[in-house]
Amino acid sequence: MIDGLDGSGKGTALDALQDWAVKKGRKVLDLRAYWKKHGTYPQSIKKYDVIISAEPTYVSHGKIIREELINKKKVHTGKEIADAFAKDREELYNKIIVPALQSEKWVFQERGIVTSLVYQPLQGVSLKKVKTLRGNMQALQCAPDLLVILKIKPETTMKRLAMRKKQDNAIFENLAFQKKIANIYESKWLKKLFEKQGSQVVYLSTDAPASPKDTKKRIVELVKSHLDK
Repeated sequence: MIDGLDGSGKGTALDALQDWAVKKGRKVLDLRAYWKKHGTYPQSIKKYDVIISAEPTYVSHGKIIREELINKKKVHTGKEIADAFAKDREELYNKIIVPALQSEKWVFQERGIVTSLVYQPLQGVSLKKVKTLRGNMQALQCAPDLLVILKIKPETTMKRLAMRKKQDNAIFENLAFQKKIANIYESKWLKKLFEKQGSQVVYLSTDAPASPKDTKKRIVELVKSHLDK
């Protein structure tokens, strides 16, 4: 699982892992592309070796999150947002993540339960409540064996976001908020929480002067090293 501030290079890192898996001759299902094309979940993932996933999804609850919550087309309470993410996550895990892991497939995912633990307490939902929502409990019980948190200065984040044509996370795109979540991503309690669940937690700097090419190379090397253990 890859997580971190907006603009830290999560999508770049995930694309690099997808390219690497394809070069290794693995059959890859990119759920991001599949969801956008078909608007639903695939009926079967049996023929695939690798699953590329992301949260929120682009279907069902995830579609609502992307269209209404993230871009703030409608006003929702923190609890409503937390519930929507947890329901989207529960469906994703039941239909894809758990079956994939049970079949010993590789799963590379951008964002996940980490995002909820970081963002939602700042939106008025207690950390305890976030952790006990059903979909979130399931995700914590099925914690990633490798959690990569990309590190970037909030100021760099704002510069990168300003260059985007599409502002995906408009309600979060301000420096003060980015500084708050940066501190949480690097907090000892978050690292300890996932280590208790069996995750290896690694921090990878993608700040300047690191380039997208550097990020791609280092994420692949990191994952290869982890899989070789």
